[in-house]
Amino acid sequence: FKNLGKRSLADTLLDERDVLAEERAYEKLLEEAFNEDDTEDDIDDDEDDDDDDWDYEDEDDDDEDDDDEEEEEEKELFTLDSLMRSPVEEDKISIETLRQRINDEIAAARKTTSTTQQISRSAVAAGATTKTTDTKRTILSIDPMSIDIIPLKKGKAAEEGVKAIDEDEDEDDASVASLNPPSFIDPIQSNHKFSKWEGLANTGNFVKMFRGSASYIANHRGTLAVYHIPGELLAWEGFPGLMDDIALTWLLGMKIVLVAGCRHQIDLRLGDIDNEEGNDGEDGASLGGRVMMSSIRVTDEETLRVVKEEAGFVRFEIERRLARSLRLHGGLVKGSESLIGNVVSGNFYSAQPFGIVDGIDYCWTGFPRKVETDRIHQVHETNDIVLLTSLGVSPSGEIFNVNSEFLAATVAGSIGASKIIYFNVHGTSFQHKTTGKPVQNLRVSDAKNLLAHYKTRIHPKGFALVDLDGDSPQQSETLRTPGSMETLIKVGYSMVALEKGVKRAHILAPENGALVQELYTRDGCGTLISRDLYEGIRRADVNDVSGIYDLIDPLVRMGTLVERPKSQLEKDIRSYYVYTRDGLIVATGQLKRYEGGFAEIGCMVVSKDYRRGGRGDAMLGYLERLSLQCGAKKVFVLSTQTMEWFVERGFREVPVESLPPSRQALYNKKRKSKIYMKEIDGDRDLDAAELWWSNK
Repeated sequence: FKNLGKRSLADTLLDERDVLAEERAYEKLLEEAFNEDDTEDDIDDDEDDDDDDWDYEDEDDDDEDDDDEEEEEEKELFTLDSLMRSPVEEDKISIETLRQRINDEIAAARKTTSTTQQISRSAVAAGATTKTTDTKRTILSIDPMSIDIIPLKKGKAAEEGVKAIDEDEDEDDASVASLNPPSFIDPIQSNHKFSKWEGLANTGNFVKMFRGSASYIANHRGTLAVYHIPGELLAWEGFPGLMDDIALTWLLGMKIVLVAGCRHQIDLRLGDIDNEEGNDGEDGASLGGRVMMSSIRVTDEETLRVVKEEAGFVRFEIERRLARSLRLHGGLVKGSESLIGNVVSGNFYSAQPFGIVDGIDYCWTGFPRKVETDRIHQVHETNDIVLLTSLGVSPSGEIFNVNSEFLAATVAGSIGASKIIYFNVHGTSFQHKTTGKPVQNLRVSDAKNLLAHYKTRIHPKGFALVDLDGDSPQQSETLRTPGSMETLIKVGYSMVALEKGVKRAHILAPENGALVQELYTRDGCGTLISRDLYEGIRRADVNDVSGIYDLIDPLVRMGTLVERPKSQLEKDIRSYYVYTRDGLIVATGQLKRYEGGFAEIGCMVVSKDYRRGGRGDAMLGYLERLSLQCGAKKVFVLSTQTMEWFVERGFREVPVESLPPSRQALYNKKRKSKIYMKEIDGDRDLDAAELWWSNK
């Protein structure tokens, strides 16, 4: 009975009349009290002995320096003898008063003990629960009591929600408001319009970029791509990042073939990196007239040994780096065995000797003979990457040194690759001399004209020839710049690939993340050369009037097109364009320009026999590019039947008031044609659309 004061109880027990009788009575009361208490609240004696002990303090004990541990051992049950050690003669009470006092104090002590026992039982239960829970935790588990739930930083939406709640509470009665706790407005269940959530301001750019990349990811998935990696990049500090980017394109579903060059390593070994010996110039001159530089090398036996060593080094270095990147992107995820890719090297192509040209034996210099396309496709079926080097084996077992850039173009054309990507060593780009704007897009015809201007060509056996002794001193100076020379040569090999059936070629500078940005963003960062998908489209002339009339007449009779007599067609013939095949007009379209940067595309018709071949998309893309070239960035069409076709290609419906004033005056209100408009920001917008419909 810790709460029972020992001094007051001793005072109540002192009575001079019959000490022995009082002693027996008190002991009997204590015995009954303890027996009753033990019957009602029986708990484990081993756990609660300390709680049931009486505190004892000897007032006559002079040793005040004893340790607490010794005092605990000397504690005794609170008995009558210990209480009688310090009698006070003045205190005298009757047995009845003593009995009442003892009963009151026992009741109070019993209540305290019961409360203590309940707390102890709760603590034991809680300890058991905690023990059970702790068995499920690990060393790194976070204590749930250390976690607090707090609201995010409030943006405009949250502020408007609080403001709306405050206004509602002001209108309601205070008592009612106290019964209904405030809550934010549900934007789904109510018509309340929230402002932009500022909590996502930091991630807005990423979300916008990722959403914009979705279409590129879908278009590139499952396509074949050939990457050419020059040997110089192995010493580049960003080379591990480049391997990570290539592995990322693989993870996003692209089927990849890598072609590794080792010219740089060979030049370092042979000591002719600066071309100071002039052997290549003399050999090239005999092949190409006034040629001062070429990429051909005479590979003798000693040089072939160096080529083998350096090609092996480049191969294993790329395998090592790329295998690590592949494992990081897919192989470390549990259950992602299908995402584990390997780098596979082998004799996936055969080579043949270059031969003797102008009396010069090029020994073991060769060029591709045949590409084992079926074997490459089999490797791709197992989700692996193919790696090729510049060493090709002939059917007779001879090894030849092959130009790696030409090998990449040949392989890309043979396997039907969607694109080929050349990585530059020097960072260069094309720029328009008049406007100063970068030129990121070239057609096949543009690239041919550029190569002809700088007198650069690719030999049929795979080496580049560049005339450094041109008529223009400025042109010759440009060609002598290493970066310019390299870029022109890469353009030449890109042309070889495009002529073999590849759809697109990319030339990228050695910059961190350039590959991902070029493939999965609208703006890109390199130079894109695409096959001329608009081949066969030209401006119409008076000789095409009858063919255009015959093409559109069935749709005019159906009411789909407005009637256009031959006289009107002949008058407006300069605004019409035709898509011809073998002299037959298979598609047509009209382009009209208006003030304010507007252009109208009309009379879009494709022959019934040539539909579903992408010719309608080609005609639309051609007219859109022509509009952009003329300075019209807002293109619109009027339609009564084919609205959905234009909506699928980025057009959106607009009111009549969106048309330029001169076209509003000519609008036929009786026909009630719907108006659809599209804004074109630049060539890259059209490239993205072209990528979509050309892969269909």
